[in-house]
Amino acid sequence: MSEKEDGFVLAYCGLVCSDCGMYKKGRCQGCHSDGPMFKNCPVKKCAVEREYTTCADCGDFADLKACKKLHNWISRFFGLIFRTNRIGNLNRIRDVGVDTFKAEVCQE
Repeated sequence: MSEKEDGFVLAYCGLVCSDCGMYKKGRCQGCHSDGPMFKNCPVKKCAVEREYTTCADCGDFADLKACKKLHNWISRFFGLIFRTNRIGNLNRIRDVGVDTFKAEVCQE
């Protein structure tokens, strides 16, 4: 999901980029841009190849934690440090859709 007029940016992995400090400081432009922080991200590569908006679109895993590209020790470490719940966000997107998820996040 690319940046919208309202500034909401969502990464393939479920991270709300527009809430991320690195994004806010201009050090990352989000993974849907040409200027992501992690240029060789395996999640981005997979999602782009499959033409997914987010990993919530993937039908290969009923439980997204089973995806080793998405849920590995690095992502769990960064989730802890930056207090993000990417898998939770993706599961919510699966349940209600990206537009409703966006509305919920923007209300907070």
